[in-house]
Amino acid sequence: MTCPTPPSLEQRLEQVARDHGFGAFGIAPADAAPRTAERLSQWLADGCHGSMIWMENRAEQRGSPKGLWPAVRSIIALGMSYAPSVDPLALGDHPDRGRISVYAQGADYHDVVKKALKAVARWLVAEAPDAEVKVFVDTAPVMEKPLSAAAGLGWQGKHSNLVSRDHGSWLFLGAIYTTLELAPSAGARDRCGSCTACQTSCPTQAFPAPYRLDARRCISYLTIEHDGPIPVEFRRAMGNRIYGCDDCLAVCPWNKFADTAARHRAFLPRAELAAPSLGDLLSLDDAAFRQVFAGSPIKRIGRNRMVRNAAVAAGNSGDRTLRLRLEKLVDDEAEMVADAARWALDALDGN
Repeated sequence: MTCPTPPSLEQRLEQVARDHGFGAFGIAPADAAPRTAERLSQWLADGCHGSMIWMENRAEQRGSPKGLWPAVRSIIALGMSYAPSVDPLALGDHPDRGRISVYAQGADYHDVVKKALKAVARWLVAEAPDAEVKVFVDTAPVMEKPLSAAAGLGWQGKHSNLVSRDHGSWLFLGAIYTTLELAPSAGARDRCGSCTACQTSCPTQAFPAPYRLDARRCISYLTIEHDGPIPVEFRRAMGNRIYGCDDCLAVCPWNKFADTAARHRAFLPRAELAAPSLGDLLSLDDAAFRQVFAGSPIKRIGRNRMVRNAAVAAGNSGDRTLRLRLEKLVDDEAEMVADAARWALDALDGN
């Protein structure tokens, strides 16, 4: 009788990752995405990053894993599902409500994913004491999407985000860099084909070409990263989107295969964030904002950007009962808020 072959370190590592809530797992060599630096450099040179100066400040580290950490040999790419159980676009029919991107309706993914990454990394070091590891989720100069594609989690779709055959467009990505030489996974191939759904769905035409995003036109950038008045040319197109935009993700045909049961429980939507009243949002002061959005990634944009966004949405709502709240904001200390309130009042008056 032959004894079964014991599972490899990589197989045991994958199981540990799944035990900690990751629905997608793969391994890539540190040099597996060699064109990343070139593409990033061109994107930055074209100014497509807008005011996200942090993208260019550490571009050399961002362009290559070894640029950030010369000792790294393998990338463990991990994905955690936040697949929604309802249509993210449904609130478009309720202009008195604010639309918050699905990813931000639950717990702050930075905290949830990083905690799980650290647990997996601790296990790996315990199994291979000579290994060195570093964990990253979103805030570090790491290009998670091309690395995840190289590791087989999915492919970068024409909307530039990762698309998974099992999870659609709904994955939070994290990475563990290690000095270990691990057996790589098979990379994923592009399965977008001739589909252009994500391109044509964009309210602001933020895709100058397939696989290329101009952040300066993207509602997610404008409502989250942009600090200042929303450019007038994009205000009508924002509709009632007050934090992010899911349109290009939500229309992807591969979402029909996404298993909502695989969603991490931490990302179940909080009732107050699923369909917030624009009137309530317009009334927020700083203390109330911090209370409402405690434990949410939304908290980082601050009260002024949120109320600015809500004011633009109010102007698009056609709801004249919001006039009183908007009138209270026309002299707001934050000029971006006052500007949005004045525009919204004009919009409600049909100007």
